[in-house]
This record gives sequence, C-alpha cells and structure tokens, in this order.
Amino acid sequence: MGIKVDDRRGGGSYMSEINVVPFVDVMLVLLIIFMVAAPMMTQGIDVRIPQSSAPAIASDEERLVVTLTLDREVYINEHQVDISEMGFKLAALHQNQPTQGGVFLRADESLAYGYVVEVMGLIRQAGIDQIGMVTEPFSGNMAPSSGQ
Repeated sequence: MGIKVDDRRGGGSYMSEINVVPFVDVMLVLLIIFMVAAPMMTQGIDVRIPQSSAPAIASDEERLVVTLTLDREVYINEHQVDISEMGFKLAALHQNQPTQGGVFLRADESLAYGYVVEVMGLIRQAGIDQIGMVTEPFSGNMAPSSGQ
C-alpha cells in the first residue's frame, strides 16, 4: 500500500511512486565492489612466458592448452597431470574431439629447452601434429636479442 498524502480538499490520496535513489546507490556500490574484486578472482597458472616479435596467430578453433611451470608441473588447460599420463590424456581428448585444432604450449621461459622438446614429443605421440608456442609480445622497453 502507498503512503497517504493529504491534499487541499480534505481527502487523502496515495502516492504510488517508488523512490529509486536508494536502489541506485546500492547498485552503484555493488558495481564498484565487483569491479574491484573481479580481477582478483581470475585463476591461472603462474608462468613467465617468453617474449617474441612474431605476430599473433588468428584462430577461431578452441584448442587445448598445455602449460609447463618452472617446477616442471604439467597442466592440461587448468588441470594438473603427471607427465607420464599426459600423452594418454591428450590422446583421449584428441579422439573425443577430432575437429579440435592442435595444442597451445605455454612453457616458462626458464625451463630447459630439452624438457620443452621432450613434452612436445609426447604431444606429437598423442596424435596431435599442430603445436603452437604461446609467447608474449615485446614490451616497449625491451628489444629482441641479437641471437649471438
């Protein structure tokens, strides 16, 4: 029921308007809270990806992401797997989704080259021929090394 408002004729009428100002205030406060909290809720695997001047590859297909951390932990997407089981799991995933593209490989830049190549070999043994290496673009203050 609305609020009764007296008018000049002596009778009363009801005001049926909703005061939206408190509602808007609460919504703005919630919006600010979510804007501040959302970046903190992103979960990921901590990997320092090497930088490259190569352009990004455009891909409409969803691909698996294999991540290698500095501690030599292996992740398929966000699920940690043992390296001895990685080939079997990738083969099973590839058989279930044969239309899916290849694999994106994210490896920490401090890992030994031989270890990364070993993992790439396991990916190829799983029947996946397309392996894309994930890199970051060079930042403005760094120049590519001369490769000496």
